[in-house]
Amino acid sequence: VGIWKQEMLQKKNAVLVDGVILNGPIMDSKAGEKLVEDACKIIMEEVIQKADDVTEKVCEWRAPETLKQILDLEMRDTGESHQKLLQLCRDVIQYSVKTSHPRFFNQLYAGIDYYSLAARFITEALNPSVYTYEVSPVFLLVEEAVIKKMIEFIGWEEGDGIFNPGGSVSNMYAMNLARYRFCPEIKEKGLSGLPRLVLFTSEECHYSMKKAASFLGIGTENVYFIKTDERGKMIPEELEKQVQRARKEGSAPFLVCATAGTTVLGAFDPLDKIADICEKHGLWLHVDASWGGSALVSRKHCRLLHGIHRADSVAWNPHKMLLAGIQCCALLVKDNSGLLKKCYSAKAAYLFQQDKFYDVSYDTGDKSIQCSRRPDAFKFWLMWKALGTTGLEERVNRALALARYLVEEIKKREGFQLILEPEYANVCFWYIPPSLRKMEDGPEFWQKLHQVAPIIKERMMKKGSMMLGYQPHQGKVNFFRQVVISPQVSREDMDFLLDEIELLAKDL
Repeated sequence: VGIWKQEMLQKKNAVLVDGVILNGPIMDSKAGEKLVEDACKIIMEEVIQKADDVTEKVCEWRAPETLKQILDLEMRDTGESHQKLLQLCRDVIQYSVKTSHPRFFNQLYAGIDYYSLAARFITEALNPSVYTYEVSPVFLLVEEAVIKKMIEFIGWEEGDGIFNPGGSVSNMYAMNLARYRFCPEIKEKGLSGLPRLVLFTSEECHYSMKKAASFLGIGTENVYFIKTDERGKMIPEELEKQVQRARKEGSAPFLVCATAGTTVLGAFDPLDKIADICEKHGLWLHVDASWGGSALVSRKHCRLLHGIHRADSVAWNPHKMLLAGIQCCALLVKDNSGLLKKCYSAKAAYLFQQDKFYDVSYDTGDKSIQCSRRPDAFKFWLMWKALGTTGLEERVNRALALARYLVEEIKKREGFQLILEPEYANVCFWYIPPSLRKMEDGPEFWQKLHQVAPIIKERMMKKGSMMLGYQPHQGKVNFFRQVVISPQVSREDMDFLLDEIELLAKDL
């Protein structure tokens, strides 16, 4: 920068204002282009080309204090050299978890889709914001097309929608939308004077429901959690009881949130029966299908969401089962009268002018609680264009077939105990080490078994062989939850998972 300043000052037409040179650009474009070019080579070699290589580690574990020293996190007054920046890029890749690895089973997302990745490269380079047609013409039209197609799969004849930064935000949108329909005056007058609003959701629901109730001022005490059966499904009869209880208490029920694909067990609530209750009591039905919504593209497995067409709103995350890349999450709404816009619009005159030279109905930003918004629909659109609906369907079918294979292998192996027969891609099981297999069932046994999964998890991460989630749940001690998503996962990876658990736990 110092050399550049000297060169600029030596020019005859150098212009300074407050000591700042105003001639020419301030950035060294050539150096910047070179960094992008070299960094892309590193990404290609170290991330993309190694994505399906099972001989690579899933993670290179380091304790936080050690990793702080390796990464040199300090920001300084002067910039780093080209080579130092490239080394930082390599270090970031090396010590990050490889979620595209075939043996990353830790979350409800995994794997790599090359078409979605290419789309993300494009949008990152273009750096658009999706709120007006004038600044984001292509991406607004793409989002409109994708939402229309997703609405078709839900089974609605018409509808509306918007892409959001996560399923949690989609659930919050839906909760607020349901409240707005129940009492539209809340937008201007606020919470004062309102009755005690109550909503209902399964005790197996995503934790974002409590967060949304807290954030929106509804209050977590006004979230009534409905009992579930042994498979984790909401019991409709219990929902009916709780709605009647709320009415007797003088509260105002306004929303039921059903779940299509619970986080731990992968359970699907009985949507048709829940919809009957919602119709009877005039309640908004929201379906959190963030995880399970992708089953809609499978003719074989769409039955899991039977009755979803009766919902008023649906949250669906293509970045999970369909690999659209984080983040890619849609809130879809059956109402097509502009309810989203009525609820969220602020009519900013500097952004949503009504006297523009084009059709301002394409300026959809006033449907959002955000101003700046990423073009998340584009990565799903490009992937869908590349694979077709049949390609997306194949991903869902294969993932569930692999889950079925793993279940049957678990049943064959000594020491493995299935928690329940899964209906989706969540396979939940205990591993009982040899030392506990002859132990009498009782408090001491369960206390010891509770410690097994965390130890195995620590060992697999430090070894880097795989990542597998575990948790206690509804009175059950720690058990593993294996989730199949990535199309790069094979039958051999299922076998490896069980073999590796046995290997890591042989001395427990």
